[in-house]
Amino acid sequence: MDVGNSVLSKFDTSIFEVISRLSDANKAINLGQGFPDGNGPADVVKAAVDYLNNGINQYPSMLGLPMLRKAVASCNTRFYDIQTDWQTEVLITSGATEALAACFFGLIEPGDEVVLFEPLYDSYVPIVLRAGGVPKSIRLEPPNWEIPVEKLENIFSSKTKILLLNTPMNPCAKVFNREELEIIARLITKYNVYAVCDEVYEHLVFDTAEHIPLMTLPDMRDRCIRIGSAGKTFSLTGWKVGYVSACSDLLSCIRRAHQFLTFTTPPNLQAGVAFGLEKSNEFFSSLAIDLRARRDQLVIGLESCGMQVLRCDGTYFITAGYEETGFVGDDTEFCSHIIKNAGVSAIPLSAFYIDKTNYRHVRLCFCKDEKTIATAILRLKGHFSC
Repeated sequence: MDVGNSVLSKFDTSIFEVISRLSDANKAINLGQGFPDGNGPADVVKAAVDYLNNGINQYPSMLGLPMLRKAVASCNTRFYDIQTDWQTEVLITSGATEALAACFFGLIEPGDEVVLFEPLYDSYVPIVLRAGGVPKSIRLEPPNWEIPVEKLENIFSSKTKILLLNTPMNPCAKVFNREELEIIARLITKYNVYAVCDEVYEHLVFDTAEHIPLMTLPDMRDRCIRIGSAGKTFSLTGWKVGYVSACSDLLSCIRRAHQFLTFTTPPNLQAGVAFGLEKSNEFFSSLAIDLRARRDQLVIGLESCGMQVLRCDGTYFITAGYEETGFVGDDTEFCSHIIKNAGVSAIPLSAFYIDKTNYRHVRLCFCKDEKTIATAILRLKGHFSC
């Protein structure tokens, strides 16, 4: 008799854990896993500490602290003019990954099809499968990550229940524009499906790109579930505080799944996030400005090493090709090589495709301080003799 669950046991250890272990063992600079340097905004951390000392450290509401649900609703209005009832349309979760699980467990019936865009975050497919769904993927390819519109139209059917949209998109840093969103919205309406929108990098958008929630398009308000993450917005990835916004009918299904997953989230962390979400518009604008400088630093450094950096409109990540460095192996071999020989880690792009297609590209993280990135570039230059 097999011991493990037939769905989850077939998946290997997460590529992020594998790379991080190898990175630690070789004392490499970890530009693979997306965690920032630093300890987050000091005043946000202080708000969480103050609540820990002076608040109520017992079970909070399953839906989340009212102060945080109000803050999420307020931000929906402030940034996107989405009117949200904090009492019936906002749910706090233990990170965005738990939010995704609650959405799929709460909405999918066995056999329902879920449309996914590749490359994709590694938790998507296991969660869909465990919920009984059938993943139906659409491949976006480097260097331009364009939607193959005809293929997208053909993948929808009477069995389609959900489309999962990640924008800004991890790992490829694509931000879907309004024209692309209108195509998606048309298909959602035509086939009477729902959209789960992973928008955790919503405030980390660069240059002329604009983050447009699918929920803001005509007729999408009651078809979309919007997921945000305090970990990404405030560079506090260990806090694992996520938030879900949806119409009350959809949210009632999601919260019923949530109650059997984590039930609730540490109240002091919720209080810290509530404080953070009430910060000024200037604070949120500065997030992208500061991160863009680190992006540009890493771009220049990688290009000086002979790597071909693809366009990066948002997120923490850059995708870069390595063929012109002279390395002839696949992307997984390249990542292992630079960890062991250059002391810098990256994630193979193939890890974000279901069939592990090798495009000879890797993903690198730039949510680091200037010194960390500079040292990583020096190591890569030294190894490739740039």
